[in-house]
Amino acid sequence: MNFQLDEKRLALQAAIREFAQNELLPGVIERDEASQFPLEQYKKLGELGYAGLPYPVELGGAGGDYLDYAITIEEISKVDASLGIAYSIGLSAYVGSILNGTDEQIKAWTPDVIQGKCLGSFALTEPNAGSDAGGCVTTAVKKGDKYVINGLKCFNTNGPLAEHFAVYALTQPELGAKGLSCFHVDKGTPGFSIGKIENKMGIRAAQVSELIFEECEIPETALIGKEGDGFKYAMKALDGGRIGVASQALGIAEGAFEIARKYLMTREQFGKPIYKNQHLAFKMAELECEIEMAKYMVYKAALDKSEGRPYSIPASKAKMVCTNAAMHVTTEAVQMLGGNGFMREYHVERMMRDAKITQIYEGTNEIQKLIISRDLFK
Repeated sequence: MNFQLDEKRLALQAAIREFAQNELLPGVIERDEASQFPLEQYKKLGELGYAGLPYPVELGGAGGDYLDYAITIEEISKVDASLGIAYSIGLSAYVGSILNGTDEQIKAWTPDVIQGKCLGSFALTEPNAGSDAGGCVTTAVKKGDKYVINGLKCFNTNGPLAEHFAVYALTQPELGAKGLSCFHVDKGTPGFSIGKIENKMGIRAAQVSELIFEECEIPETALIGKEGDGFKYAMKALDGGRIGVASQALGIAEGAFEIARKYLMTREQFGKPIYKNQHLAFKMAELECEIEMAKYMVYKAALDKSEGRPYSIPASKAKMVCTNAAMHVTTEAVQMLGGNGFMREYHVERMMRDAKITQIYEGTNEIQKLIISRDLFK
């Protein structure tokens, strides 16, 4: 067992860290205030070959693995968690859904997203189907050689910007979750439109919206896999997405911790740097350990997925531990910076706002406890 990154991954980590400092840090506060997504920077990430790290070269990927993916999201999210989640959703939830299709479908609908040329989105959640994903009411009715989709999806990350969508709808409503199927829908398809764009507490630069389907006709070849297997595909995609969210949360925690560490070394009160107050020094020691534990959890989950081991439970554990750490660390960072922590120019208040959603999306942490506890007593 080796807890050290090899030279190749250390080089990747350093490259993404440099990209984040040079390309993402300038303007990150302004993008947060304006709810403006850094699409140009996202595409540049793709041009540099860092968008499709866990996917094979023949699909436009880098031939890496999920640990490479996790490290990339972690480093991005130290600076800009909004880009971190957009990257994660496109590569894990959207591509992860389409990979259940035929070779022809995969080759048609994933390379542009894998190469970072455009964004993908994952449409599962509805106003009455959040944690209970089986409560979906959006339907896809077969009519000849087409399906007609009607319904509304909400909280769709990348919704207003994506070119490709993995959409989950009921082909057999009477069966509930067992009647859920997955479809590919392109932007601009007649009957498909973007609804309300959300005004959010955190990850404000990420674009999140409703998706509206009104007699939206798609060819029967847009069905991914088999009718009725959609719930299985969605849960599998969410398992991979939880590794992405855990990595995002880890990056948020690390970014806030480093800002606090530097601040404690330079800020003086009562004639000495404030880190020399034992309470603050001990608090930082506790947070450092919490972050380190979280890192090992998400790296293990990523390696389990990469190496073909069961990863659903490790992903749930990592998601819960990392996101709780992000919320705790960022809250403490704001407190340690005092009045400055409350000011936008110091970044930690933004990171605290960004951290909160990580405990909610890709399955709330209460759902993660349900998943983990069921595994304990099966």
